[in-house]
Amino acid sequence: MKNGGGTMHPLDTFDGAQRSAALGALIRNEGSGDAVGEDVNMHMHSFFSYNAEGWSPSHLVWAAHEAGFYSAGLCDFDVLDGLEEFFAAGRAVGLRTAVHLETRAYFSEYANDDISSPGEPGVTYIMGGGFPRVPEAGSQQERQLTGFRDGARSRNEELVARLNEKIPDIALDYAGDVLPLTPSGNATERHIISAYVNRAEEVFDSPERLAAFWSDLLERERAEVEGLLQDRPALEEAVRSRLAKRGGLGYVPPSADTFPPVEEFLAWVASCDAIPMITWLDGTSGGEADPREMCEYLAAKGAGALNIVPDRNWNISDPAARAVKIGNLKAIVNVAVDMGLPINIGTELNKLGLPFVDDLEGEVLREFKDVFLTGARIMVGHTLLARYAAFPYMGTAAVAEFNDVTGRNSFFEAVGALSALSDAQSDLLEEIGPERALSWFRDTVKSLSA
Repeated sequence: MKNGGGTMHPLDTFDGAQRSAALGALIRNEGSGDAVGEDVNMHMHSFFSYNAEGWSPSHLVWAAHEAGFYSAGLCDFDVLDGLEEFFAAGRAVGLRTAVHLETRAYFSEYANDDISSPGEPGVTYIMGGGFPRVPEAGSQQERQLTGFRDGARSRNEELVARLNEKIPDIALDYAGDVLPLTPSGNATERHIISAYVNRAEEVFDSPERLAAFWSDLLERERAEVEGLLQDRPALEEAVRSRLAKRGGLGYVPPSADTFPPVEEFLAWVASCDAIPMITWLDGTSGGEADPREMCEYLAAKGAGALNIVPDRNWNISDPAARAVKIGNLKAIVNVAVDMGLPINIGTELNKLGLPFVDDLEGEVLREFKDVFLTGARIMVGHTLLARYAAFPYMGTAAVAEFNDVTGRNSFFEAVGALSALSDAQSDLLEEIGPERALSWFRDTVKSLSA
């Protein structure tokens, strides 16, 4: 994939060794050091799922470093392929990091309601936060992770098969046309749409024929389609709506068997020493109408944190809709604070036009700034404690040690506020083992608070 300038950035090659070398060259030329600001983006997709600019985990870290971020979080769909690269890049530039995973799951209590995946009743986006490592080869955790990836591929292949029947003129070969758009074979719906747009350009080799094809398929006026052909992101959004979304040519309603049960996913996350995480859209669906009820249901199933994409909850042109969604944002934040759920925020970066970071000093978000920064620190602190000290946020030892979630949050936040680890510190913590590493974190936090 290419960046917005139309050329491949050295950090975005599909060759991992070349990406590492490119990052090293940038650091040698421009330097590294601890982030100095208070900006956080803890939910960024890389090209291991779908990034609108085709950015790799290393590119995300480098851009966050250049922008002076406090911390950054990788979040890809159905895979942890970028985990070690993201951590290594963070250590190299002096940036606090965490790695999450996102998928869709079936939430039986809301079988008749849209939740956070519009047009898919009973389906919710759901996350695991702060994975400390990739599951060990051959483990049950690895088998389940492979299952999530395989399930996504199966759904993709079924979508392509349905669409190929409806639009044979631009029929795709999934392995030949879609998978090459990804570095490790983890395609998303957006990759599929890009592949169909690419194929249409190959088949209809004049602007006139291409415009006529899309005008007919999209059921839009020729002049409108000619405008879309000058705006690839807008064209892909229109094609995605027509082909894959509710009412589209390839859409089929999900069932209880389409996605894994939410309970299964949350249990898997916890077994990986990560934090099972609720996701929030904007509060306008039936499933999100009562945010406390939804959070309590999922907390009872093991969830311990909440993800919000703030930008879509306030950056809205229609004043009435904006007011409603800001009110809903305040409501869900209040619920999370009351329940002690750390809040993870970010902008996803899976569509062009999204901001690189939320403006936590802006008119709307500044009242939540402290809460959002606390959440980021907890994600980072959990990552460090789980990776080096075998002391995850939702683990038995951490839950037993702290009488309430407030004390647990305070400790994990304090660890997450420490300066980013260097490679040398990481190596030392690995060498001394979990027990001594936990003591090191405790002593360091204590010395800084004295």
